[in-house]
Amino acid sequence: MDPIPKSEYNYANKIARISIKALEDVMGKNGINAVLNLAHLSHLIDNYPPDNLEREFNFADFSALNLALEEMYGPRGGRGLALRAGRAAFADALRNFGALAGVGDLAFKVLPLQAKLRIGIPAMAKIFSQISDQYSTVHEETDVFVYTIHLCPVCWGRPHSDKPVCFIATGLLQEGLKWVSGGNEFRVNESKCVAMGDSTCEFVIQKTPIG
Repeated sequence: MDPIPKSEYNYANKIARISIKALEDVMGKNGINAVLNLAHLSHLIDNYPPDNLEREFNFADFSALNLALEEMYGPRGGRGLALRAGRAAFADALRNFGALAGVGDLAFKVLPLQAKLRIGIPAMAKIFSQISDQYSTVHEETDVFVYTIHLCPVCWGRPHSDKPVCFIATGLLQEGLKWVSGGNEFRVNESKCVAMGDSTCEFVIQKTPIG
């Protein structure tokens, strides 16, 4: 695969570190090393980004990681791994961020489900806007919430795709919704993707839990 040209936008080191460690947990040390090599990121082998919130991990490198997953494991295999890594990334660290701190409080836990979602989903978007150059917004419609990533690190600079590719973001949202809602699973579908030629990456979250 060809290298993805560097961007002027960066992710927090911690988010990249958690994502890479989550992938390592899923595919093993040899697997993640092979993916890093394919992504032209061999300098990260045994040298993961530091565990801090400095914005130093280039969007292009995060995108290359995701593209390498897909190239190595095929679209279906890569998708499954990326979803699992996204979920692990949230479970590992993101719920401890300030914007979501109040979500663990008793006062929040007794709110009706839709009120939890109305507070919790924008709180997730706020975290990414605060700790990275990934600018995200949320708006509510009758049956769904629409979560929009205006600058997306997952598909930055990728070659054109005929389908959405931001599965690590989908997995992150799925796990975030599970935590915010107190254990429910929700359907999250990426309806627009910059890799398909859209101007933003858009995720449609059903208000009704699955099952």
